[in-house]
Amino acid sequence: MQRVFLDANVLFSAAYRADAGLARLWKLSGVKLLTSTYALAEAGANLDDDEQSQRLDRLAKKMEVVPETADPVKLPRDCRLPDKDIPILRAAVYGKAAVLLTGDLRHFGPYLDKTVAGVMIQTPARFLAEYENIADDESEGGKIGR
Repeated sequence: MQRVFLDANVLFSAAYRADAGLARLWKLSGVKLLTSTYALAEAGANLDDDEQSQRLDRLAKKMEVVPETADPVKLPRDCRLPDKDIPILRAAVYGKAAVLLTGDLRHFGPYLDKTVAGVMIQTPARFLAEYENIADDESEGGKIGR
């Protein structure tokens, strides 16, 4: 089971519209979605109405919510993120995520498709494209090497 951590902007985008394409993440087999209370709070604070907030609550119930830890995870010294993004990466590491999905290209952009503290950072689009290619290859009987 692949553990995939969702940043606040991914949660926000998935909850914003009832027909959001990111809702596909919740339907993937072999994937355990994670987030943190910090990310949920940030996403919820930016939603406009009760319907969106209720959608976020429903999505959150289908995820593992990583608890905040008093013992912060150490990040590499060369990792330069704004203070507001450090708790996201720390929670992904603490939750033993293999992948952190974010749409924050401004801050996480230098780390896209790279592994930081054991976590691969990707956009949701890239992750879904790769995941769906693997699923297609497996359904055709092909061997996948990762």
